[in-house]
Amino acid sequence: MDGPGEVTLWLERWSKGEAVALDQLTPLVYDQLRKVADGLLHNERPEHTLQPTALVHEVFLQLVNLHRVALNDRAHFFTFAAKLMRRILIDYARRLKAAKRGLALDRIPLNAELAWVGAREEETLDLSLALDELEALDVEKARSLELRYFLGCTVEETAGLLGVSPSSVDRDVRFSLAWLHERLGESS
Repeated sequence: MDGPGEVTLWLERWSKGEAVALDQLTPLVYDQLRKVADGLLHNERPEHTLQPTALVHEVFLQLVNLHRVALNDRAHFFTFAAKLMRRILIDYARRLKAAKRGLALDRIPLNAELAWVGAREEETLDLSLALDELEALDVEKARSLELRYFLGCTVEETAGLLGVSPSSVDRDVRFSLAWLHERLGESS
């Protein structure tokens, strides 16, 4: 991937309505997004029909449909992409749940770090709602968690993207996981 400066440049141009900017941005971020999608789907149930390439393409389709979106820098872009991927998977789970209404639900394993959350579709939806609540309470903590567990960034990468120290990332992630555990424990 080229430097973060080039990504930021194309994001700025795209936010100003320059359609070709997304075409220039795509090859700079595609491989990283493909790795993230592969990691997310690797933790899903084996018979999951959504493939990593399709997930990344869906992210780009949604970006195209947004036309103009203000993504300030590389960190903001990847955080936004993580949210899009999460929402795509949540929508997929909702559609599956609607199709299976009344039948026994299959289990969908989540990342090992979030294994304490049950993996049925309704629990995946609960996780999504809880993450939205966390973001409303503290954006930085939510961004740290998304970058670490949904985008698969290391502590150092997350710190670099957010412009904070690795110890701040560790602290924010520990807090977020504890908060989610308590919040989701109440609902189950």
